[in-house]
Amino acid sequence: MGKEKILIIEDDKFFRDLISKKLDAGGFDVAKAVDGKEAFEYLRDNIPSLIILDLILPGMDGYEVLSVLKKNEKWSQIPVVVLSNLGQREEIDRAMSLGADEYMVKVNYVPDEIIERVQSVIRKKYL
Repeated sequence: MGKEKILIIEDDKFFRDLISKKLDAGGFDVAKAVDGKEAFEYLRDNIPSLIILDLILPGMDGYEVLSVLKKNEKWSQIPVVVLSNLGQREEIDRAMSLGADEYMVKVNYVPDEIIERVQSVIRKKYL
């Protein structure tokens, strides 16, 4: 088996690049998208092992992206880790009810902890 593919959907360039570099160093094959449109263009021809999704995105927000993912037969089984600055209970519950596998509030985790969570979600996928 080759490297696990991870798609990061995040509009903040600094954060996207930081997490991407950490994932790359962790042995993952990383693709990046700044919004839902770019993400769906990538997904047309690729099925990643996991998606890291921000909720605050230009155009289509992360909730809409998550909803489309989970309604699509081809993409519905891809685990999604929401990584957002939104930390209210209602926001977390909404994302989880739409099918997120994990919800992380950015300020509560250092990049290494985020990578550990991603690895954990991928391991669960194969159990």
